[in-house]
Amino acid sequence: MSDMRNELFYEQKNGYDLIPLEERVKLEEYCSGYIGFLNSARTEREAVSFSVAEAEKRGFVAYVPGMALQPGMKIYRNNRGKALMLAVIGKRPLSSGAVIAGAHIDSPRLDLKQLPVMENEEICYFKTHYYGGIKKYQWVTIPLELHGTVALKDGSVTDVCIGRNKDEPRFVITDLLPHLAGDQMKKTMAEGITGEGLNIVIGSVPYDDEGKDRVKLAVLSILNDLYGISEEDFLSAELCAVPAFDVCEIGLDRSLIGGYGHDDRVCAYAELQAIFQVEDPEKTCVCILADKEETGSDGVSGMQSSAFDTFMEDLCTAQSVELRRCFENSFCISADVTNAFDPNYPEVSEKRNEAKINYGMGICKFTGARGKSGTSDASAEVVAYLRRIFEKNSVIWQMAELGKVDQGGGGTIAKFMANRNIDTIDAGVPVLSMHAPFETVSKFDCYMTFRGVLAAYSEK
Repeated sequence: MSDMRNELFYEQKNGYDLIPLEERVKLEEYCSGYIGFLNSARTEREAVSFSVAEAEKRGFVAYVPGMALQPGMKIYRNNRGKALMLAVIGKRPLSSGAVIAGAHIDSPRLDLKQLPVMENEEICYFKTHYYGGIKKYQWVTIPLELHGTVALKDGSVTDVCIGRNKDEPRFVITDLLPHLAGDQMKKTMAEGITGEGLNIVIGSVPYDDEGKDRVKLAVLSILNDLYGISEEDFLSAELCAVPAFDVCEIGLDRSLIGGYGHDDRVCAYAELQAIFQVEDPEKTCVCILADKEETGSDGVSGMQSSAFDTFMEDLCTAQSVELRRCFENSFCISADVTNAFDPNYPEVSEKRNEAKINYGMGICKFTGARGKSGTSDASAEVVAYLRRIFEKNSVIWQMAELGKVDQGGGGTIAKFMANRNIDTIDAGVPVLSMHAPFETVSKFDCYMTFRGVLAAYSEK
């Protein structure tokens, strides 16, 4: 009877029970590199800059339309400094399709408004407009950094970064003390802190002057000294506040990683390191680092843009291949994070089908909400294909679902790839506290996600 149970039942095991000691050493080395990446890439622009620099060290060159393509050639296309596509040209023509992995490099944050500088009762603030899905109450009373770009009228661009280095000032959004918060605490968590209340403290000392808004003048004077900008220049700026937490190991056993931006730079890094390992593949391998997923993938740097189609069409044209033929024979891993089962909040999850920490890369057949609204819902054949290549390459994985059926849902770039007639499935790292200013992931799952993308790229 026990043999029949072993043959017919499906039973998962903790990943640490399945790998040898030498694999744990590789796991730690991989995660050390990831921690460095996440500390350096606090925004999508910084993630692109980091990735381009690392790619060029490994022989990738900027692609120019019309460039002759040879098997093994490594190229990239930088999309406006906010998204990136890399490819290693395969031995087989693009008419046989490409192997694609796509992740996004934007994360929830607080964008500054177009005219953000405001003085109120001799305290100066930045007004913000939050980006992506956040719990607003999580963003008060935590240290914040300022990152971004200011484009001046003369065409020059200035990068801004304040608070990343230890000797630099940081910023904060204040909250009520509990002694005076009786009315506030009667409100729902969604109502207790409002979007218009997410005002960041940036200064309090007045300028030595007799006019009004003296603190605002003093703050603008500092920014002008540092970056040569005036208040008008905020009109053409992309500035945001992100948590000023360093990425760190979590737990006495150091098995977890805590930090800002795991969603979805943890999968972007896995893709990046995987394509760096690719040499002379059978099919062309493509890595996409996309922007704007947290707001619906719209815009020129989002996955709904034709920027990806243009890049792939250029490659197809160089081989006299129709783009549509390439797409219909391609395969894509939408490498995005999924929810990790949290024993502190079991009521929102259906435990049998939730991904768990330390059980490997999470395959999410569908996302969407409730009745699978807004999802591509990968076919049985696509799931079986991943099962096959993961087993062949000893990748430890698990199935995943984003909460109970009627509880909620979410979206990724998968449906936009599937709408291009590309077989696509979501697969990535399970995350605790997703979309919080400080998220938590398992080192084991990070490493297996890298192994999973590499297995897809390596398939013959």
